[in-house]
Amino acid sequence: MPRRRGRPGIAGTMARTAVIAGTATAVSGGMQRRSANKHAAQQEQDAANQAAYESQAQLDEMQAQMNTMQAEQAPAPQPAVAAAPAADDTMTQLQRLADMKNAGLLTDAEFSSAKAKLLG
Repeated sequence: MPRRRGRPGIAGTMARTAVIAGTATAVSGGMQRRSANKHAAQQEQDAANQAAYESQAQLDEMQAQMNTMQAEQAPAPQPAVAAAPAADDTMTQLQRLADMKNAGLLTDAEFSSAKAKLLG
């Protein structure tokens, strides 16, 4: 069969139009799916961010409640009782004097006079 030259026939034009329309539909559908997927991913990210924010707010509130409860349960500080010098026993004071003499802080005369005061 001889090949035709010139313009395509009706069947060829219809086939070409169908291919172009199909390609356009496929591309358009792909773009819509991609856009929908991006939108869904953005919504998921927004939801995750919101959940994280709410979770952090709850943690902060719970921490504040814990701090309040601990402050309420903390015992009142006891007044410090100064240790009376008489509470130290004589041996401990003599040992301190000996350490001071060995360190060179007291002379023999100072050590003897302090020892005499302690022993009475």
